[in-house]
Amino acid sequence: MGKTSKQYDTVVEKCRDLFQKKMHDYGSAWRILRLPSLTDQIYIKAQRIRGLQENQVRKVDEDEQSEFIGIVNYSVMALIQLQKGVVDQPDLSVAEAVSLYDEHIAIAKTLMENKNHDYGEAWRDMRVSSLTDLILQKLLRVKQIEDNKGKTLVSEGIDANYQDMINYAIFAMILLDSNEQED
Repeated sequence: MGKTSKQYDTVVEKCRDLFQKKMHDYGSAWRILRLPSLTDQIYIKAQRIRGLQENQVRKVDEDEQSEFIGIVNYSVMALIQLQKGVVDQPDLSVAEAVSLYDEHIAIAKTLMENKNHDYGEAWRDMRVSSLTDLILQKLLRVKQIEDNKGKTLVSEGIDANYQDMINYAIFAMILLDSNEQED
């Protein structure tokens, strides 16, 4: 499990670095986004990844890795929105936003470690395309929960789905890194 924890942290560093740089460039303009808007942003990223996995021709020079980073970062933004609520004007400094980012990543990592223990690192034998499909499935679930005004009868809430998407995207990036090192 130590290897997974290190690989997870390495991927998070990349995601966090981009989040911090975008916070510097744009501030917390994303704080005005309602949850369905963030869900749709993640959906766009996941659909693009699926397209990259299925299509032979690329017309935009971005790879799966950058889209998975987007899924991680938008999912963290959504968790922050769930925690703090939506605002009319940007209200977080870079330091505040990064602190909240770290808090939500730590929660997602703990969840990953617990599930990884119980499932025996089964994700390592999965295809990146399957992780993409699982993210898309989680997104459809979130959309349904949003349509139900956040109410569920027996299912986990929106936050758990965003946390799973973070972890699936990080697993995908670890697998992509491993595949590139084997080439």
